[in-house]
Amino acid sequence: MVVIATRDVADRFRGFLASVMLEIGPGVYTGPQMSAGVRERVWSVLKGWFEELGGGSIVMTWDEAGLPCGQGVRCLGEPPKEFAEMDGLITVRRQVSKDEG
Repeated sequence: MVVIATRDVADRFRGFLASVMLEIGPGVYTGPQMSAGVRERVWSVLKGWFEELGGGSIVMTWDEAGLPCGQGVRCLGEPPKEFAEMDGLITVRRQVSKDEG
């Protein structure tokens, strides 16, 4: 299952995602049987547009057995996040800027 959540993005993103995935809520899209190849192509389009247009944020998550929590995550427009296992617990790790930390 692939899930993409968008926030404050141009209509272009929403139209494209609605053409390849099911919009289950405002700005939230799912693809229950999306292959890795299709997922990568969708992300490539989103990333290219985001670099061109900017604004808002996009988060994608998908099943990935080899990763902590069995889940991969990619972000545009937010501090990057990744899942990490610490003492048997799954946590979300992100970089902290010098201003925050």
